[in-house]
Amino acid sequence: MIHRDIPITYQHRIAFTHGAFDAKNHTLRDLVADSAGLGEAPKVLILVDDGVAESDPGLLERTQQYFAVHSDALTLVSEPMSMTSGEACKNDWSLVEKIWKAIEYHKICRHSYVIAIGGGAFLDLAGFGAATAHRGIRLIRMPTTTLSQGDGGVGVKNGVNFLGKKNWVGTFSVPFAVVNDLNFLALLPERACRDGIIEAIKVSLIRDKNFYEFIEGHAEELQRLEKAPLEKTIRRSAENHVDHIATSGDPFEYGSARPLDFGHWVAHKLEQISDFAVTHGEAVAIGMGVDLLYSGIVGILDEPTVERILRLIESVGFTLWSDFLDQQENGSPVILSGLEEFREHLGGKLTITLIPAIGEKLEVHEMDHEAVLEALSQLRGRVKTVGYAILSE
Repeated sequence: MIHRDIPITYQHRIAFTHGAFDAKNHTLRDLVADSAGLGEAPKVLILVDDGVAESDPGLLERTQQYFAVHSDALTLVSEPMSMTSGEACKNDWSLVEKIWKAIEYHKICRHSYVIAIGGGAFLDLAGFGAATAHRGIRLIRMPTTTLSQGDGGVGVKNGVNFLGKKNWVGTFSVPFAVVNDLNFLALLPERACRDGIIEAIKVSLIRDKNFYEFIEGHAEELQRLEKAPLEKTIRRSAENHVDHIATSGDPFEYGSARPLDFGHWVAHKLEQISDFAVTHGEAVAIGMGVDLLYSGIVGILDEPTVERILRLIESVGFTLWSDFLDQQENGSPVILSGLEEFREHLGGKLTITLIPAIGEKLEVHEMDHEAVLEALSQLRGRVKTVGYAILSE
């Protein structure tokens, strides 16, 4: 048997812009033209998150006008397809088939492009459809939320939910490009707009102390969702996430370490048991709160730093408790089963990322359940001192 290590290089293109579908904006056109070479303008199929289409009534018309102006470089095969969005779209297998059928009907090939415009869940769905048709259609992601522009949308994962589990079916596939049009952020309701800030705090805690201090220094402006600091925060969050993917040595997650999932073992389960009444960002904030307090209890992180970080999370507008955390099963909090599900998600070996200091990470392979329960108790105690509006229905 002959064994050879052959390196394979991927190009991960990330562009930030304002007004991607303004006729004079050549960001999208140039990305495609630079790769197309000579010959016919490549075909493009556009998939649009219906929530985005509803919040921006002129979007579909602008996209068609853009392609009409740039028809020498881009061929739009049909009107943009508006599709169901939100986490619910990842539970509907018929939507995957709808994407496949559109790709087949319009004869989209591996030299063509699918452009997906929407939030993180919609990009997961559209990306999975594109990655599995013809073993992979070139995908251009256009994230429209702070969460997707700063985190998930610039990653390499796609997936849909199955067997009641989040992202159980999916692929790792590097998109042809990611175009972050910051104008989309102005369309977001406050709750959705705030969500991306927590992922920025997360990535700063595990790898970028200077970024953390930037967020801390602009906490009041971020709490008010002021445009300039918010856009800068989302850009630096994206840069940190992409840098981790490119330099971690494990972009397709063959190992068990998932430092970008700091706080997520609680978050994934909390989203699930709340039936997604708690948003991803809100759940991550709570999950980080649990893990930070746990780290203080077991001596991984000093108490003043724990309190410093918790206060920052609260100061930018997040609540660190939800009554869904009180749900019990067989005399134990349901949330604890998130540890076992996270272990399965990681491939069988539990690896939890914790924070020994701001800008540093530590991986542990077991969690003391009594210390987790104490962390939950301490987090619940903050409700009385801070005066939260509890996230429950």
